[in-house]
Amino acid sequence: MLLSLFLSLLTGYLLGSFPSGYVVGKCRGIDIRQHGSGNIGATNVVRTLGKKWGVLVFALDVLKGILATQLILRSFASPNFAIAAGFGCFLGHCFPVWLGFKGGKGVAVGAGILIGLTPLVAAIGLTLWGIAFKVTRYVSLASLIAAVSLPITSWVLYRQIGPLFWFTLVISLIAIWRHRSNIQRLLAGTESRFEKKK
Repeated sequence: MLLSLFLSLLTGYLLGSFPSGYVVGKCRGIDIRQHGSGNIGATNVVRTLGKKWGVLVFALDVLKGILATQLILRSFASPNFAIAAGFGCFLGHCFPVWLGFKGGKGVAVGAGILIGLTPLVAAIGLTLWGIAFKVTRYVSLASLIAAVSLPITSWVLYRQIGPLFWFTLVISLIAIWRHRSNIQRLLAGTESRFEKKK
């Protein structure tokens, strides 16, 4: 069992650590880490390279999460091992060994992981993200609201403090911590927002 758990974590980590934003940036002739916010996530790619490339990075990051959880779920037929793979994938995305453990903030890959594990929790989180972004035009604030919702939604839907609840709580806390600079800018009123097209 311990070996299977380790393999699940490792598989998830390796899939999650594929740096989609960095690779897409390199394909476009730049190091995305040297532009904009310096983050390899979809938001910085949109601001630096344009919407279609940002959407591609977002889709690739979501796909990583789905692949990690579904691959392990189909291999071991164990939801708990799939959760372990999801956690490994999340860590791999946020702390990829290939980029000196400096990766994305976990929003897109977290969505993919939850789609693979519990689509309803994912759908509620994405809906809240969409509403918050539409109202405020702050990607970071929308991401924080979605992150906070995950453990709450998990508990409300399933009414148990089990592996899924702890998983959503931990990735929520990590995502919030990864957004600490955004939180400081939001409080200071200096955070960048996406303006509505006229």
